[in-house]
Amino acid sequence: MCGIAGWIDWEHDLSRDRDTIEAMGATMTCRGPDAHGTWISGHVGFAHRRLIVIDPEGGAQPMVRRQGANTYVLVYNGELYNTDELRRTLQSRGHEFTTRSDTEVVLVAYIEWGSSCPEHLNGIFAFAVWDDLNQQLFLARDRLGVKPLFYWRKDHSFLFGSELKAILAHPAAEPELDEEGLAELMIMGPSRTPGHGVFKGAAELKPGHWMLVRPSGITIARYWALKSMPHTDDLNTTADTVRWLLRDTVERQLASDVPICTLLSGGLDSSAITAFAVEAFSVG
Repeated sequence: MCGIAGWIDWEHDLSRDRDTIEAMGATMTCRGPDAHGTWISGHVGFAHRRLIVIDPEGGAQPMVRRQGANTYVLVYNGELYNTDELRRTLQSRGHEFTTRSDTEVVLVAYIEWGSSCPEHLNGIFAFAVWDDLNQQLFLARDRLGVKPLFYWRKDHSFLFGSELKAILAHPAAEPELDEEGLAELMIMGPSRTPGHGVFKGAAELKPGHWMLVRPSGITIARYWALKSMPHTDDLNTTADTVRWLLRDTVERQLASDVPICTLLSGGLDSSAITAFAVEAFSVG
């Protein structure tokens, strides 16, 4: 599952605040029990908690990559299902890779395509990249919002995390409920309004959106939206298309360096997933 967190303060040197950044990451131990890491430089600090699936050694985070005169740093929560295809594309554009991890592919994709990189990613993700030369932070969330990403801003400080409790571990973030937040809890309940962070000052990056944080302000843009179009295929063509999509989806999500399993509820969904998994692998 993994968990990410970060703190930017344009007027404060964070090198003396490692304890705070580590505390933010520690709130998400349950999301990433296998490994953890922090990275701090000047006005920015990242924390990561990792659940290992691919490349235990090469996928450690925060991941740092130097490209020319610039340094890029990534924290990433997610799974990329077109890793191999993207790696080949990026290699053809002159990039080299030192790991088998999808983490490195996401980072290099940002280096190559900038804010349009989420459009190239097939997967579920929430990630943040610090661009040291330009002193800016880029964040993005997957198309359907499978992976969470919250943020909080006040004056010259910006906080983000996979969970609100990571943000609230920072001493400046108060768990204050206003009328709007109370309405979210009492009326909306589990179906919380997209983009709402419940606590005063907190917000959520919406699915299919990216965010750019600079000293001058924040830019948020949508890179994907579901489109409604007439369905013109006949029954047999529709069945073939659905079958292909399911098989492709299951096979892509079976990539792992650790044991995998399926849990059967007895319904059609889990049975179909397991049937396609059996086709791709030997299942006991």
